[in-house]
Amino acid sequence: MANSKKKQTRACGVLLPIFSLSSEYGIGAFSKEAYEFVDFLEKAGQSYWQILPLGPTSYGDSPYQSFSTFAGNPYFIDITELISEGFLAKEEADKYDFGGSEEYIDYERMYKSRYKLLQKAFENFDKAKNANELKKEFEAFKKSPDNDWLQDYSLFMALKNANGGRSWNTWEEDLRLRKSAAMKAALVKYADEVEFYSFLQFVFLKQWTKLKAYANSKGIEIIGDIPIYVAFDSADTWANPELFQLDKKNTPIDVAGCPPDAFSATGQLWGNPLYRWDYHKKTGYKWWMKRIGHCYKLYDVVRIDHFRGFDEYYAIPYGNPTAEIGEWRKGPGFDLFDTMKKELGEKKVIAEDLGYLTPSVIKLVKRTGYPGMKILQFAFDSREESDYLPHNYTKNCIVYTGTHDNETTRGWYNHLPKADKKFCKEYLGIHYAKDAVWECIRSAFASVSDTAIIPMQDYLELDMYARINTPSTLGGNWVWRMKKDALTEELCNKMHDYARIYGRLR
Repeated sequence: MANSKKKQTRACGVLLPIFSLSSEYGIGAFSKEAYEFVDFLEKAGQSYWQILPLGPTSYGDSPYQSFSTFAGNPYFIDITELISEGFLAKEEADKYDFGGSEEYIDYERMYKSRYKLLQKAFENFDKAKNANELKKEFEAFKKSPDNDWLQDYSLFMALKNANGGRSWNTWEEDLRLRKSAAMKAALVKYADEVEFYSFLQFVFLKQWTKLKAYANSKGIEIIGDIPIYVAFDSADTWANPELFQLDKKNTPIDVAGCPPDAFSATGQLWGNPLYRWDYHKKTGYKWWMKRIGHCYKLYDVVRIDHFRGFDEYYAIPYGNPTAEIGEWRKGPGFDLFDTMKKELGEKKVIAEDLGYLTPSVIKLVKRTGYPGMKILQFAFDSREESDYLPHNYTKNCIVYTGTHDNETTRGWYNHLPKADKKFCKEYLGIHYAKDAVWECIRSAFASVSDTAIIPMQDYLELDMYARINTPSTLGGNWVWRMKKDALTEELCNKMHDYARIYGRLR
């Protein structure tokens, strides 16, 4: 019999938002801590690191409501590297306060300190090591056709600051409607600030590219997110109103959300502008191809958020206080993903297909061939047989104990209703509550699912205070930070053992 070695498809990884890494200067996204985390993943036999979107955040600090779908978050720039490159003196950086908590991000202090420090680094461009070489690189970066979004974004941020942070639809009419003379005048008036915001993107991309290359060299692939919608108050909407359902004054006609369901009596009003899909189709989905192509420069695998919205999307009349009144409309369907395959080739995708799924969405996911998501925390409803129970999985799916929108597994287990907890104990063979989290992880690893992704908080068995986000709430989200001494050798060995036992070792 011919010796045919089976291709290893089983793998595992960790979900840790990049902002949850700390450094002495606040968020440690691209700092030495990030490189140490990659080393830890490699030693623990992992293949994937799932991060959340990398875009600049606005009020509420959600990476899913960004000022730009193309730009990167300046909070993530590593200050230590700027010091070593001569952009900053250590004494300058040490003067600033980035918040004192080891386990929480203080965004207000980050905002007040980080931009001042980055402004200093920009002013010191000439003092940097290899300044001439860097300047040439920076000029090339600004002129690159890949970065044709950069000037709009940088001017948008400058104008936003000039208007006291207010949304662009409240700016003077000529700028709101991007009249040619007003735009030219603004580019002259705010030239220095436009250059500053472009510089931040240059540094961001340089540092992120270096970290991603390091991760890839260690056999770790990066899973990133593409939110289906962009924020209304973003450079994307301001610069490309023709892509969205806006009226002649660039006010939204209808906005995005979800209708009422078992979780929310009034539904979810997200408020994002909706796409003019007929227009996108006419252009061959040009903007979408650019957007998705950009994602694959940043990530190896892209998780497409709210996949259902490409099949059908819910439209709520603009100005409505809740999502109770709205209607479902047809999205682009398979046409968009077919175009993507033709334009960008075969790419690794995860379809976020959670929530109520209609037969047409299930058909769309199947037709694309993309793996969907299975969440263990959704499995244990004692009243019905659930698709989320591991014995119902197929290989082509990604299993999670929970995602950034769920409770931590420790918190979830502690709060399970009595009948559900009884079923959960029976199914997972839990004898002691202290073992519940690892039994959930074991079940995910043992499943036939090709890939198992576990949030770092679950590996650390943390309670509810470490939850990343509670959907439809404002405040207290996106702030959890991992303690510096969390990554022990004991944990690393245990993760490696699970990967080995269940055939998921890289």
